[in-house]
Order: sequence, then structure tokens, then C-alpha cells
Amino acid sequence: MYGVVTRNAEELEWSVFDAGYYEVKDVTGRAAAPQPTGVNMLSAFGDNAAVGDDPSLAAVDADGRPATREQPYFDWSYVCPTHADYREGLLEIVDDCVAAGPDLRLDDIGFPRDGYCRCERCDRRFAASEFDEREDWRASVVTDFVAAVRDRVPGELSVTCYPDPYPGHLRARSGLDIEALAPMVDRFVVPLYDTAYGTTYWLETIAKGFESRLAGRDSSLAIELYAVDVDVDALVGATEVAEAYAEAVYFGYDASNAAAAIRRLQADRREGVSHGADAEVDDDTADHSGP
Repeated sequence: MYGVVTRNAEELEWSVFDAGYYEVKDVTGRAAAPQPTGVNMLSAFGDNAAVGDDPSLAAVDADGRPATREQPYFDWSYVCPTHADYREGLLEIVDDCVAAGPDLRLDDIGFPRDGYCRCERCDRRFAASEFDEREDWRASVVTDFVAAVRDRVPGELSVTCYPDPYPGHLRARSGLDIEALAPMVDRFVVPLYDTAYGTTYWLETIAKGFESRLAGRDSSLAIELYAVDVDVDALVGATEVAEAYAEAVYFGYDASNAAAAIRRLQADRREGVSHGADAEVDDDTADHSGP
């Protein structure tokens, strides 16, 4: 199955894609109306705008350093996952999304990194919890949030994972417990982004790792590739690697380039038919530009 991740609602209906994922809330805090023609997706605790407006929302480490774009290793700002009002606001967005369509995808559901969050609220809640280890408590916070979302989603629930399949790493890094989440999550999506895909051995290694992690579980695996300005031949090669391990491959933020790669793959698989990068595309992709 091939899908597109987009901010352009009209691309959700391009026939070349089996599925379309529409960003209702992204890490910038940008908001858009949910769409009935695709799967609505939202960044949960990644939110530059919210933290910019109210810095007290940010997750902090033991030294009080906030998880914001100004700090090393952070590409965007993170809200503390135990902030009750913010969580309630997210659940309201979930309700809006599933009113438009039954399926949902969640991004950025966990804590930002190891060592976060150490705000007074998190310290207080951990001390009052049943857990002796903070890592176990953090995993319970994330699992409880996903469970609350699962109760509101009548269709398929997808969750995005940081691309580290090594056992224990996701749990220690952000509180994502694959084993605890798998019974609630229909599909885990792993973004494996590169601007060129000049080599793919690393892509195969990570994809294989997640395939092994999910073996024997009900959750399926999707790999998301970056499509913006990537050479079509390279994108085709990356897709062939990804689909060897995943049940679905998604393409991020350039529907036209993604459509070209899919058509190349399909044409190459038809015996005796060749298809070049400059070949004509269907009407549903013609005269459209990517995001």
C-alpha cells in the first residue's frame, strides 16, 4: 500500500495513492480543519506555537532546561505530556478529527528525550505513583494517553515512532512502550527521512529491526519516506527496500514526486513496459504542485 502525507487536502484524492494522511496539527502549532477524504493526523506534544505563547508548557530536564528549538538536539518544542489542560485540548482535537473520519494518526506522543520531564508536576506525580523507576512511570503516562485516544477512535489508530528499533530504546528515550501500545495501535509508522537516499543499507537495517520488533503482534508496520526534491530513481530504490519489510510505504510532503516514483515502480513491474521519469502522469496529478 502506498500513501501520501500532505498539507494539501486535494492531494488526498489522487488515485495513485491508496491512503492519504492530512496534517491537522503539526509541530509548528499550525492548525487546519480535519478532512473527510483522508486520515487526519496530529502532532500531540510537539508544538512550537503553544510553548512560544506559554513557556511554562515546555518539558524541562533536571537542570530546568526547556525542550525547545533553542536547545541542542531539538528541532521543535515539546509540551510536557502531564499537562492536563493541554492533554484535554488534544483530546478535543481528536474528537473533531474522528467526527470527519474514523481513522487517526498520532505523532510526537511521548516525552522529548531521556531525562525529561522533571517539572514540579512530573516530580510530584511520579512520587505519588505506584512506580519505583521513573522510566516505568513515564511509559505509563504515554500509554494512558494513547489509551484515552484509542477510546475515541472508532477506526484505525496509527502511531509514529522515532526510528530506533533497538529493544528498550524507545521506552527509555520517550516513554513509548511498544509491547504495551501494540494491543491498542493498528499501525506503527516509522519515518526514515533522507534528502537523497544515496545509500539504503541503513534504511534496510532500521526497517528490519522494526519488522522484528512487531513480529507476532497485531500491529502492522509502515515506513514513511521523504519525497521533497528527491531524485525519482533514488526514491524508487528506497521504496523497494522499505516495502520488503513494511506493509505500507508513505511519502512525505511532495505528492507529485511520490506519484512519479509509484508509477515508475508499477511500470517497471509490468513485463515489457518501461517508464521514464518524464513520462506523462494521470490527470489527477497533472498541473498540481507539492506543498
